[in-house]
Amino acid sequence: MRQSRYLSVFLGAAALLAGFAAVLGLMPARAVATRQTSGGYTHVGVASCSGSTCHGRAEATGKIVRQDELRIWQDEASPSGAHSRAWRVLAEPRGKAIARRLGIGEATTAPMCLGCHTTPAPVGARGPRFQVSDGVSCEGCHGAAGGGWLSSHYAVSASHSANVARGMVPLDNPRARAAQCLDCHFGSADPGQFVNHRIMAAGHPRISFELDLFSTLQQHHDEDADYVARKGRTNSVQVWAIGQAMALDRALSLFSNPVRGTEGMFPEFYFFDCHTCHRRISDNPTFEPTEVNNPARQIPRGMPAFNDENMIMLAAAARVISPQLAQRFDSDSRAFHQAIATNRGAAVADAALLRESAFALSTAFARTPFRREQVFEIIGSITSNAIEVRYTDYAGSVQAVMATDTLLSALVNSGQVSSQSAQAIRTDINAAYRAVRDPNSYDPREFQASLGRAANAIRKLR
Repeated sequence: MRQSRYLSVFLGAAALLAGFAAVLGLMPARAVATRQTSGGYTHVGVASCSGSTCHGRAEATGKIVRQDELRIWQDEASPSGAHSRAWRVLAEPRGKAIARRLGIGEATTAPMCLGCHTTPAPVGARGPRFQVSDGVSCEGCHGAAGGGWLSSHYAVSASHSANVARGMVPLDNPRARAAQCLDCHFGSADPGQFVNHRIMAAGHPRISFELDLFSTLQQHHDEDADYVARKGRTNSVQVWAIGQAMALDRALSLFSNPVRGTEGMFPEFYFFDCHTCHRRISDNPTFEPTEVNNPARQIPRGMPAFNDENMIMLAAAARVISPQLAQRFDSDSRAFHQAIATNRGAAVADAALLRESAFALSTAFARTPFRREQVFEIIGSITSNAIEVRYTDYAGSVQAVMATDTLLSALVNSGQVSSQSAQAIRTDINAAYRAVRDPNSYDPREFQASLGRAANAIRKLR
């Protein structure tokens, strides 16, 4: 149910998730897990993992792991093969056109592109079997293996903790997973890992990210009894919530970075909500502006607003998990928006306070089991009147529909809602997806109505 459900979501909302090839992000200042670099280890390449006794089988016949992981990674007909295609898309017409407009030469060799369209391995840390053309390989997510975890990984007495001690990225930890994924699916301060406004103006897809959804689209393992014994059972709602906190932390840290946060005399427009600028304009005296007031953004009319999609989701979850932290987070969010209308120094200072609030929420989420009643309450919070008025722009609405779908799926996967009942309201969920299919035709009132219908249907399952 989970895999097929997410596949249908991806195919049905391809425009929404086009940011799969994307890039952005600095590490959270105090996150428990930090992004893994080569750290003296060597990137050995996909070929080193492709033996039939390892991960290169044609079928999932392994006793411990599937052992057909390479086949899934290479699947041409599925979103699960997107990482293997990452380098190749640079040579396609769109990639060539973007490179031409930017004047960076061939996209397939441009450092601006290779930081995310391949595994970002330093030249001195590449083994003889490493190939840039492999795209985002096994080590792009799991960390450089040569001289580190590769030998302990296939040993008879191997354990997950031993692999992690030798440099493997502990992707079972939501914070570690988010830190790794956000480097390309949101951005990093490292070279070649930031899709700025100039790159998007040249034609790069808009960046969009939701940790649980994207993790599932790339999932190449079965969460069976053996997996649970070694790594514990994944709590999808916890992954979603922590992912939202980490994404906001990453955005704020990059915004505060003097190199990434500005572009010449201007602020870096990447961080701002596209629709506060990209709206219809007219000199007709009877023209009515299409913008809708957003009460959470205390900024003058006509000023670009910081993209608050993750703030909206965090506010909804916080209301349920920690009302006290929710009040602090809401106050810090409003102060940050107000500071942007003042000056950069004030905005950076308030960004630091907001990061503290986001970190506190991620810590609270990590301690929360997210039981059935809490999940229903979060869905209700996302679609409640208090939050609904904030769905005035495309990005926040995208996050809302992905969150509603993710949380409903979590209830199904945990056996707390039947798959038949969930399928019965698929029409309402799909209507909400259609409302955010095209950013140019996005209508906040239409979206609020479609999401409301889906929420009412979900509420009946409670």
